Amino acid sequence: MDMEKQKGILLSRRRELVGHLIEVEQALDETPTRDYEDFATERQGDEVLEALGQAELDEVARIDAALARLRDGTYGSCLSCGNEISAARMDVLPETALCRNCAALNG
Repeated sequence: MDMEKQKGILLSRRRELVGHLIEVEQALDETPTRDYEDFATERQGDEVLEALGQAELDEVARIDAALARLRDGTYGSCLSCGNEISAARMDVLPETALCRNCAALNG
């Protein structure tokens, strides 16, 4: 597995997520409307943005953990069983810490 390629993929995705999180934060900081019906609609939209933001924060945390594993030389090894994570799985989920079998068991 090309570790530099994986690192580039992780860093690129992290930059993308952080950029979007900044946009979400700015949207949530906008002054709400005074119209009650519009306010209800905006609040509903804010709840969706908050959930999306939380999911993205979780992904950033997984990426940061993967980058730490890259630094310490454990990237690509399952944190649960210690076996090597397949290259195909790492290509699809570069931040994954578990092999397919362990992910299914924890899942």
